[in-house]
Amino acid sequence: MGRVGAYCGATYYEDRPIWVSDNALAAKPKDKNNAKYLFYFLKNVDLNLHAQGSSHPLITQTLLNSIDIEIVKEPDEQKAIASVLSSLDDKIDLLHRQSKTLEAMAETLFRQWFVEEVQDNWNEKELKDILEFVVDNRGKTAPTSETGIPLIATNCIKNNNIFPTYEKIRYISEETYSNWFRSHPEPGDLIFVNKGTPGCINLAPNPVDFCIAQDMIALRVNKNHLSNYYLFLFLRSEDVQNQIINSSVGTTIPHLKKTDLLSFKIIIPDNYKTNEFNKIVESFFLKINSNSKQIRTLGTLRDTLLPKLMNGEVRVDYP
Repeated sequence: MGRVGAYCGATYYEDRPIWVSDNALAAKPKDKNNAKYLFYFLKNVDLNLHAQGSSHPLITQTLLNSIDIEIVKEPDEQKAIASVLSSLDDKIDLLHRQSKTLEAMAETLFRQWFVEEVQDNWNEKELKDILEFVVDNRGKTAPTSETGIPLIATNCIKNNNIFPTYEKIRYISEETYSNWFRSHPEPGDLIFVNKGTPGCINLAPNPVDFCIAQDMIALRVNKNHLSNYYLFLFLRSEDVQNQIINSSVGTTIPHLKKTDLLSFKIIIPDNYKTNEFNKIVESFFLKINSNSKQIRTLGTLRDTLLPKLMNGEVRVDYP
């Protein structure tokens, strides 16, 4: 359990030897209580709500011992509840690992064909010369609402993902969506962060059920030149990421000027090579897209079931 700071109250489960730093607390179940069940129970309790201190939240063993709880007592029922929730998490983990494998395969192929086997006769063009679509919402802070269309912000775009996540998501109303956003990303467009964490880039999933907030740019390649998949992996390559960092300005909140981004030099291989590459990796990204949708569905189901199983609203059969 996170003891202090940003992860105060966050709960994790491990079934292998680990080292626990002084910023965390480790716990084991007493008697016949099920460890996996207690893990889910503590996630549902949200220990951060009990933390002491506002500017620097802290959880102590004394504080944990003072919290009164109601818990399932029967070990077999605990085990059955944990089995339901962990089966969902196991499926989510499997899908994540499968997607990472496909992503690694696409990156390996890109590196082999277009980095290690680069040809001297390939051309270079500025990014702006190979695009047919750019959405730039910088300076547009849309009013948010409790429900509506998801508003993908910079915290949702990370380089360890292919598609945006829906973490701490906000929403905008249908009216705001119609009045504020005249252009919208399509499936496969590149969502590029240019402020805060410049260089973070994801692909727009299929279907696109969101709009993008400020400090991001949506890019679409003119297919007569390249494919979105090629540009995605090109911009994610180590050399280009270093170029983005070096071209960014500002120390507290770094940002990359749109004009600087659009002037980046893009290597243009021959059409046959890029077409063959696109045929191969398209199936990878389509599968990752399918996995992402399943992960969201399973995660929503788990998060819906968790409190209901813990408070007894939903019961499970057990021997």
